[in-house]
Amino acid sequence: VSTESQVLAESTLSTESTLSAENPVSAESPVSAESTLSAESAVSREGTVSTESSVSTDDAISTGVGASTEGATSAESSVSKEGTASYQQISQEEAKEMMAREDGHVIVDVRRQDEYDAGHIPGAILIPNESIGSDSPEALPDYDQIILIYCRSGNRSKQASQKLASMGYKNIYEFGGINTWTGEIVTEDSETAVPAAESSENAEENLSENEVVSMKMKIGETEVPVVWEENASVEALRQLLPITIQMSMYGGFEQVGSLGQSIVRDDQQTTTDYGDIVLYSGNQIVVFYGSNSWAYTRLGHVDLSQEEMTDLLGKEDVVIMIAED
Repeated sequence: VSTESQVLAESTLSTESTLSAENPVSAESPVSAESTLSAESAVSREGTVSTESSVSTDDAISTGVGASTEGATSAESSVSKEGTASYQQISQEEAKEMMAREDGHVIVDVRRQDEYDAGHIPGAILIPNESIGSDSPEALPDYDQIILIYCRSGNRSKQASQKLASMGYKNIYEFGGINTWTGEIVTEDSETAVPAAESSENAEENLSENEVVSMKMKIGETEVPVVWEENASVEALRQLLPITIQMSMYGGFEQVGSLGQSIVRDDQQTTTDYGDIVLYSGNQIVVFYGSNSWAYTRLGHVDLSQEEMTDLLGKEDVVIMIAED
């Protein structure tokens, strides 16, 4: 502190900005509301106020100072630690209880049309995960409405929930997949409810009759369950069967291998998740055990957990075989 800005002896600050024993707040520790430094007492050696040492806990979320992780990550706040919008995961029993309430909620099935037709939860509307982009769906005009979301196994529902939350929807509840649903299920042909087990059997028969699932895939020696997309790229891939692809680990989140030729593609900016199968640059297959954002064409999804995908793909290069089912 220069002689031009002398401070009274009672509150003298040294050239190192030493704080007195009565107010021992270090620059490294969060400043509490009781010991908030004012602009008059937070004078640095250069005579300026440090922005890092003049923040009170009244500032709800600061960048690195005094922020409570409890408030930043709780489900009630619907905000993740990084500050991005999020959603709430609930059990299927909790979902049933919420469905019984007359609160204007909507149930959203984010599977494909054929999966929805084969069997869905009564009253659910169809908004395929693949159709959710950067614009809010027309079927969901109310950003404050309670939205209950499910898919087949719980993967696509999480993707869709995060995308909707990022758009600003405030009351999103994700409750997994219909493959573990014990409540009633209806088909598109008839809105008469049937037990879940019976509907599941009918759905498998319908899928077989329509030849929706006509390819199988093996990672190494392990055959994995795959839900294939219905698009021109998958049709083109089907024409190459059987095909064996030597894969290589890349980036700690995927394995990639060449098809040996190019096929039709419809690349879209995509954030992938574990289990996703995509076409890259029209001539390479990529299978994920982590996540990445890039322009891809979706081909399908391996219906396994992240732990199972990491076990299959995260240790060494593998060989993938795709053949007729």
